Amino acid sequence: MAWKEVEPMEERIRFVIMASREDDAFSNLCREFGISRKTGYKWLNRYEEYGLAGMHELSRRPLNSPNRVEDWIESLIVRERRRHRSWGPKKLREVVADNHELERMPAESTIGNIIKRHGLTRKKKRRSKVMKPSREMTKATRPNEVWAADFKGWFRTKNGQRCDPLTISDLYSRYVLGCRIVAGQKIESVMPVFRNVFIQNGLPEVIRVDNGSPFGSRGVCGLSKLSACWLNLGIAVEFIEPGHPEQNGKHERMHRTLKDETARPPAATPKAQQRRFDCWRREFNHDRPHEAIGMQKPDQRYQCSSRRYTDSPQPPSYPLHYEVRKVKTHGAIKWKNQFYYVGEALHGMALGLIDIADGQYEVYFDDLLLGCLNEQDTGGLRPPASVPQYPQDQGAEV
Repeated sequence: MAWKEVEPMEERIRFVIMASREDDAFSNLCREFGISRKTGYKWLNRYEEYGLAGMHELSRRPLNSPNRVEDWIESLIVRERRRHRSWGPKKLREVVADNHELERMPAESTIGNIIKRHGLTRKKKRRSKVMKPSREMTKATRPNEVWAADFKGWFRTKNGQRCDPLTISDLYSRYVLGCRIVAGQKIESVMPVFRNVFIQNGLPEVIRVDNGSPFGSRGVCGLSKLSACWLNLGIAVEFIEPGHPEQNGKHERMHRTLKDETARPPAATPKAQQRRFDCWRREFNHDRPHEAIGMQKPDQRYQCSSRRYTDSPQPPSYPLHYEVRKVKTHGAIKWKNQFYYVGEALHGMALGLIDIADGQYEVYFDDLLLGCLNEQDTGGLRPPASVPQYPQDQGAEV
């Protein structure tokens, strides 16, 4: 039972004084104060033992807390959080236990309270809901099935120089294959980076990119010289739709971590920034547990591709009933003494033509349908309905 709606301590003092002086039945006195006999005896015993000082509420905190986190474990958690300010309780729990061979660790909620108590949390921005992709993308079910590539978004280092980081990742393992600053978003700057990654890791089955330069263009099937080179190596190219970055959401999420942990604030120079990227990539691949892959580290799930890179890939072979034509320097093929423009990105590549109706042909590069050719129309290829033609999407500064 509760004390009456007056100052509790004053009521307790009145009660114990009356209970020690009056001869009235104890139960009647308790009834008058609106408390139980058990509560009355508690405060009367407290008064006899401690005097008026015993009328204060005592702390309910236990004298001994067997589940309390030991100071040295708390110190390890705090130290790891200060090293990795973007890591949450789940990652911290996994890494501290692994690095120090601890069998028992505090719960994630306890670790969250520890980093909050030490002022190591920050308020997260509320993010808008991501739109559902309007078309299906290839699902990565094994290493090297789908790679993603993109520019993180350029920024300036402290000395004012522009920094354009190109990133490449394996979507199955989340392994970051490359993170290099390049001299602008140009094909000649990007090609050497991909070549080095291909030499070190082999070739993927699919590369997923946006449709902006240097990955895509306004040409046939949205191909640029870069993506056409990938096709020539036997790599399928998968373009996301304009305005739908969620179709490459895993790679975009990695970009958010990259920015948080390396560019806030940016380094003094691009060279110093690249050193940060290199250190971050090693840590991300080998030290940082990833929640989306069951708290494994990316290098535990990644292995190099068995498809090796060559500077001289074999041209595609076509069935005997196909007519084969090579794309000329000016981006056209010659067919029945007429030139049909197919795009400079395909220069030097062998295309296969198959007759589908009188004077109409489907044009393929390997098994990719590029478009339809009509002998009555020498302007160029008409895109097939099954091939989406996306406009060029220019990146913006972030």
